[in-house]
Amino acid sequence: MRSRLAGSILAGVAVLAFSPVLLAQTAPRPGEAKAQTAVPTPDLSGVWMVRERSNTFDMKGEPPMQPWAEAKFKAATKEVDPYLSCFPHGLPRILLVPMPLEIVQIPGRVIMLHEFDHWVRQIYTDGREHPKDVDPTWMGHSIGRWDGDTLVVDTVGLNDKTWLDYAGHPHSDALHVMERIRRADQDTLVSDVTIDDPKAYTKPWTGQKVYKLRRDWQIMEMVLCEERLQLGTR
Repeated sequence: MRSRLAGSILAGVAVLAFSPVLLAQTAPRPGEAKAQTAVPTPDLSGVWMVRERSNTFDMKGEPPMQPWAEAKFKAATKEVDPYLSCFPHGLPRILLVPMPLEIVQIPGRVIMLHEFDHWVRQIYTDGREHPKDVDPTWMGHSIGRWDGDTLVVDTVGLNDKTWLDYAGHPHSDALHVMERIRRADQDTLVSDVTIDDPKAYTKPWTGQKVYKLRRDWQIMEMVLCEERLQLGTR
């Protein structure tokens, strides 16, 4: 009797183990394996340089400024460029510098190595958020995410000691910079920049820079203050 009962239990377990219901619960659904396949990360690596030198980002007309910012901008021609006093260019102005920029990609980060004064910019792509109380710095705090083939970069925590560009557009400590960086083709990198600073501008404004790949180039040494002092002695 006991052996018959045991045999019935084992038979029932075997039936359940191979039942369509359990198989439906454990078998992968159509397309599930494909969804779990990691999407290749776009490759932006290489040494790049702005295609054309300009005083500001490619944009249409002047950005809409608050009264104090407009007055400061008009007075910029009479003021000393912070760059001439050996202050860093900061972001986004450093993106305009006609010197090589190398992009290096590692898991969780995109690193930008600027030849100009050896500035290093780290863009975190590991899903972290901005610190709640970020200390203002020259390059700010940057986080990024991938939107298809485009790297979307969000930067906050920038101090107000720099100009936005060579033209002298000012900004405040509320500056928020968004970039959409993509490889238009193998040798062309396009960066669409949105500048949002409600203290200095009545609405966000956009610009663009285009970079060309410099094959076989490498980042050299350049020290900002040394260059400025040499120019001052000529």
